[in-house]
Amino acid sequence: MTKKIKHSLETLIEKSLQKKTTKSEEDLLDRFMLSEYEKASWDKTSMGNSVNGFHSIEKYIAKKRISRYIGYGIAASILVLLSLGLLVQPKVMPNATKMMTLKTGKTSDSVRLTDGSVIYLAANSVFEYPEHFETEERQVKLIKGKAFFEVAKDPQHPFIISSGAIKTKVLGTSFHIQMNKSGCNVIVVTGKVNVSAKNQSVDLVPNEQVLFEENKLIKSKASKLLVVNWYNQDVEFKNVKLDEVLELLKSKYNVTFDVKKDSLLNTSLTLYIEKNAELENILKQINYISNLKFETNGSTITVN
Repeated sequence: MTKKIKHSLETLIEKSLQKKTTKSEEDLLDRFMLSEYEKASWDKTSMGNSVNGFHSIEKYIAKKRISRYIGYGIAASILVLLSLGLLVQPKVMPNATKMMTLKTGKTSDSVRLTDGSVIYLAANSVFEYPEHFETEERQVKLIKGKAFFEVAKDPQHPFIISSGAIKTKVLGTSFHIQMNKSGCNVIVVTGKVNVSAKNQSVDLVPNEQVLFEENKLIKSKASKLLVVNWYNQDVEFKNVKLDEVLELLKSKYNVTFDVKKDSLLNTSLTLYIEKNAELENILKQINYISNLKFETNGSTITVN
């Protein structure tokens, strides 16, 4: 479109909007409008909802003669803007990312996310994650139970885990998150982790843990026996007290132990636990070497 024609058309449209055009000028504008309308090529797939503008023009053309001055004038203005590339068409919004859920029963399980991160989920646990990460933050949820996270490094996209009232934020590291009825515990194995809740924030490094209980974050040293990925490697105990062994079993299998006599917690044990071992077999092994008796009732195990 030459500058002269463009200028003449703009002038004509302006006159039409002000209802100052002559009949011949209005007829000329009508013919131009209809001609451009018929020539326009509209790609509904790429334009998405912007085709509504096209339908609007159709409505204008169908209007009665008494209102066509304004209708054609506005519609012609739209065509001019489109021809000049001045009318920005809305982008088609992508569909919401599909959320996936991993639930475990009596045994643990694992999942590799699209960013390369691996999550090892304890028994009786629930983990939710997106099918694909499409935002600046990689957000997931530990809804129930316990898990070990091996997070792929990506400084540009922080990895954030929601677990109850707390949020754990990392760039690339490995750590445990353990949820229970009274609160939530985070234990760091490698890297640096930030945990926040109720306007509180705590940074953790390897061999440190934080417990969120009664609306407070409490930081402390972590047991060396817990600073491992017991889901992906075998664990060996040498002359370790029962108290420490039960602590690991509670975390890995998401169970609780009711020890009837405190003196039993000092029982010394030497045993080897394979990464995929079932809890029932481990308890049988402990019973064989120590004569300790275990009685299971749901997720609670009584020790005598």
